[in-house]
Amino acid sequence: MAERMTISQLAAAAQVSVPTVSKVLNGRPDVASETRARVEAAIQRHGYQRRRAATPRGPRLIDLVFNELGNPWALEVIQGVENAAREQGVEVVLSECLGARTPRQDWLDSVLERRPTGVIMVFSDLDHDQRTQLEARSIPFVVVDPVGEEASDVPSVGSANFSGGQQATRHLLELGHRRIAVIGGPPETLCSRARVGGYRDALARYGVPVDEALVRHGNFFVEDGHDEALSLLTASDPPTAIFAGNDLQALGVYRAARELGLHVPDDLSVVGYDDLPVARWVGPELTTVHQPLTRMAAAATGLLLTLAAGQEPPALRMDLAVDLVVRGSTAPPRSPATVSGGATGG
Repeated sequence: MAERMTISQLAAAAQVSVPTVSKVLNGRPDVASETRARVEAAIQRHGYQRRRAATPRGPRLIDLVFNELGNPWALEVIQGVENAAREQGVEVVLSECLGARTPRQDWLDSVLERRPTGVIMVFSDLDHDQRTQLEARSIPFVVVDPVGEEASDVPSVGSANFSGGQQATRHLLELGHRRIAVIGGPPETLCSRARVGGYRDALARYGVPVDEALVRHGNFFVEDGHDEALSLLTASDPPTAIFAGNDLQALGVYRAARELGLHVPDDLSVVGYDDLPVARWVGPELTTVHQPLTRMAAAATGLLLTLAAGQEPPALRMDLAVDLVVRGSTAPPRSPATVSGGATGG
């Protein structure tokens, strides 16, 4: 195996001094941008990776990064990470990408300066250069609920979204619904594609053709659920049931039904996804797919700390099981549909 490059060799390759390389590796701000870019290019070109210290210096920190902190599910994830980190004597620092899927460079610069034990990305991701910069400093990272298809060597924790979509749709089919709509999240996100994929698969298994007019997408917010539900429910052949991509969208569906004078579940059945606490606070209580967010977060923390200790985890990719929680928002349609399939409304 080739010998690992030293800082001196890296400095020579970048044509800078050893202290300058050290400043760049440690995220120090007092380096000219041109010089920093030259050092980072040399790091990428030569695949430099700093040796992990046998004993960590300073406080042990996890950087927990969200694309957005306003979502209620963020609280579930924070709780899972903090509980698992606290048991290991590790502190947690929160960051937000302000709606972006990839954090800004100034965030990465602050991480490199802090030198945390590791980074957990939630529904957000790092670009290639950012990953290289973390790997060069031996700062491991784990992705929770990956946005897209991750490479096999990227540590990640997700859930069985395809199965969740199947379970939600099958439940509605078993109640007799055949005119079933779905409001997914952004189509480019992995979890949304998988949930809608499960919806399509369940319909196919029951011999029910997919009506593309009933397949909608939003951004996992209440407003999207509301707007798409209004559009669906005021169409000439409206659905008798809606499977929402998450609980927030389901709340938007409730609001749209209320505005149109429809009653859940008598006139419209609704299924959500996540099983946030709010699912039990609304009336009627929401039937939803339980996604184990706190367990996913705890698993990600354990995986990160294993990597930080230089140990080999049993697996780099974990998908936790989901299950449907049936409550009061689903019932048979007013006009029973035929079991043989076909898109009949009621």
